[in-house]
Amino acid sequence: MGQQTSMFEHLPFATDQVIGSRARIGLVVLSTDYTIEHEMRALINLPGVDVFHARIANSPNISPDTLRAMGPLITSTAELILPGDKVDVLAYACTSASIVLGTETVAKNLRAAKPEAKTTNPAFAAFHAFAALRAKRIAVLTPYAKHVNDMVQASIREAGFEVPVFGSFNEPHDPTVAAIDIHSLKSAIAKITDGHDIDAVFISCTSVRIASDVAAIEAELGIPVTSSNHALAWHCLRLAGIDDKQPAFGRLFSL
Repeated sequence: MGQQTSMFEHLPFATDQVIGSRARIGLVVLSTDYTIEHEMRALINLPGVDVFHARIANSPNISPDTLRAMGPLITSTAELILPGDKVDVLAYACTSASIVLGTETVAKNLRAAKPEAKTTNPAFAAFHAFAALRAKRIAVLTPYAKHVNDMVQASIREAGFEVPVFGSFNEPHDPTVAAIDIHSLKSAIAKITDGHDIDAVFISCTSVRIASDVAAIEAELGIPVTSSNHALAWHCLRLAGIDDKQPAFGRLFSL
């Protein structure tokens, strides 16, 4: 005869919201993105503030058509983030697609999944960052091909900012963009800022790895610097009511 097991069912317990006790941030990430989760872990590293990701299907080759194709998938992907529960902020993490689709369309598709959440995207966040930094004349660096660059430049101007200088690696393959090294990025930034009257530098694309070097680059240039992931993390925190200053991440995070 086998040994009997003592069973204790319906044991009493109490609950406590430890994860996301200050803020919950939802993030729709491109399936091809190698970078944003790594940078978000560093930039949003505050007790009680947590980030939850879901990945959206996309092509590794960036073009207006492949960017538009993500539009109908935003809601269903966002619904994968804490189903049946709320987040404070919900972000769609693609700069160029947000520009192609438009912030209102992106926000509408996000709210369809999480009606209570405040919404943002890297382009929208960057515009708020420029305003917070009181920067009017923006030097822009992207990895995109020309047809995407034209839309990026136009959107920044339509948002009320000037673009005196624009530089690009003209690399449409997202995994390659994620591998661009910091020396190349710094060299490109030095080239586009040399001799130009600018108030800030913006590096577009969530695949670009530069957030951890923003403060050092600012010290060299003497002007504010931000990137898609850098601005998005800051905007998500501020939308969530998290106003902690983190000067180690540069001027924007000191505001």
